[in-house]
Amino acid sequence: MREGEKSRLIAWDRELRAVHDRLRDALSVTRQAVADGVPAEPATRDLLLFCHGFCAALTAHHEGEDRDLFPAIAERYPALRETLRHLRQDHSMIAHLLGGLQAAVARAAPPEELDRHLEGLAAIMESHFGYEERQLLTVLRTLAMDADPDVVLGPL
Repeated sequence: MREGEKSRLIAWDRELRAVHDRLRDALSVTRQAVADGVPAEPATRDLLLFCHGFCAALTAHHEGEDRDLFPAIAERYPALRETLRHLRQDHSMIAHLLGGLQAAVARAAPPEELDRHLEGLAAIMESHFGYEERQLLTVLRTLAMDADPDVVLGPL
């Protein structure tokens, strides 16, 4: 195993924080695109691009956690299974909110409606990330998992 790979295996807490920070930044850029309110057609294309990128990144992050990270944690720390169940429920709720946002963007909803979607998404996303970090960062510091962080947590 190369040294870089070994470092990634023992730094899951840092990887998770970095992905969360990047997703927070992507949401901020998307919200700014709505707030800028550039005339309809180019703005719609830009917003579709921001939304697609943000939505795809957040979805990939949660799918990777559900598929790879959470089962590894549950195996090593069975007492956290209820916490992981709550986090998966959040993932489902966030996916539903992302679907609403994508539908609103696709039909060129007014900026006020788009902002409401983004504000709701920001609130649940921040609550989810905070809870996940409080519950899992200590565990992640000790988690040894032979996997690529970009696959498990989404690309940085």
